Amino acid sequence: MGKASPRSLGKMSARSERSYVARRLLLPAQRFVHTAATSGIVLLASALVALLWANSPWSRSYFDLWDTPFTLQLGGFSLSKELQHWVNDGLMGIFFFVVGLEIKRELVSGELSDRRRAMLPAAAALGGMVIPALFYAGMNAGGPGAMGWGIPMATDIAFALGVLALVGDRVSRELRIFLLALAIVDDLGAILVIAVFYTKDSSGLALAAAGALLLVVLAMQRLGVISVYLYILVGVALWLAVLKSGVHATLAGVLLGAVTPAQPYLTRRSFAGSADSLLSRFRSALQADDYDTADAALGELEDVIEATESPLDRLLRVVHPWSSFLILPVFALANSGVEISSDLAKSAASSAVTIGVVLGLVLGKPIGVVLFVWLAVRLGVADLLKGVTWAQLAGVGALSGIGFTVSIFISSLSFEGTPMLAEAKLGVLAASLMAGGAGFLMLRLRTSPAPKS
Repeated sequence: MGKASPRSLGKMSARSERSYVARRLLLPAQRFVHTAATSGIVLLASALVALLWANSPWSRSYFDLWDTPFTLQLGGFSLSKELQHWVNDGLMGIFFFVVGLEIKRELVSGELSDRRRAMLPAAAALGGMVIPALFYAGMNAGGPGAMGWGIPMATDIAFALGVLALVGDRVSRELRIFLLALAIVDDLGAILVIAVFYTKDSSGLALAAAGALLLVVLAMQRLGVISVYLYILVGVALWLAVLKSGVHATLAGVLLGAVTPAQPYLTRRSFAGSADSLLSRFRSALQADDYDTADAALGELEDVIEATESPLDRLLRVVHPWSSFLILPVFALANSGVEISSDLAKSAASSAVTIGVVLGLVLGKPIGVVLFVWLAVRLGVADLLKGVTWAQLAGVGALSGIGFTVSIFISSLSFEGTPMLAEAKLGVLAASLMAGGAGFLMLRLRTSPAPKS
């Protein structure tokens, strides 16, 4: 997560003029939650709480809580899942919706919008997916853990950017943008892997319904429908159709993010002319004590102000904090609780699954990132970032080995209901800590602070 949106800060600054609470509490809180390290710290705290709870005298309550059945029923339709599955299939759909929005924004107007500039992080992400998967496959080919090859492919954006923020001014802006773009492409790769390789037996009827609902969303956009509630209604129906199709339900979020309009309905320059006209009408109405006309002008002004922000930017601004500070921490709390018994520690130490995950994330990621960047530069399809050394690239490659959120997610898809799930999760947790520490030290020791002006 980057800095707070200027629009959000502007609204809160205006409120702070009228409210002591907004001035003293909400405005500082808004700046705090948009710092790069904060969401990673909250995520880490949730994972630690889960681990401590699962290994405490109250461990039974932890597992009983997430195994609690929860049923939704509407007439003859009912949907029943354990609480953990509601988190993984439902709440994580919102997380992947945010991921879909971020991918589209990068493709439309961000670092990935320029083909030449996009090639470097794209090559790094590809290497950071292929080589870790090969490391894992080398340990598990033909064995019971072979299905988990997708686990070490993922990068956790929140954790990686959080650790990068802790390095401070030793890291250039170009390197930060490179890591963000790498993680975005990595997310796109993970989504494709989940869709293609971790899909159960699919239902053609449900897939057709999902496709039809996606067309409904596109038609609503073409017709100029702006009601958030209608889009939520169709979005929930799309999620249910994808859930019933056999494809993982979280992909509904990605699809909705991908079709969200990225351009505002009104440019800032167009708004300037409209605003002048509306304000002039508002002032004239006030002078004539015509409050109905004045209120109508305010309503139009409110509408044109909203039209200057694209739906994609507005949704990211509103939903991203909820995803970072509620959904991901709840996911970490529900999925990081591994009961580390002596038997698990012994089995994990010799488990091809655990070793494969650790090797893939800790060694495969930096090797893959540096190797594929070198190939891209050598072949002339990309240019090395100005002022960035190979040692710094290796440090960023190490940070990309912090798999955590999506790695744990793929672990659950690969090994649900088997003892290998605990081994995979333990490998992800250990590897993410090792990768984060290695990346921090490499960047801290191999870069100098930026000169002060």
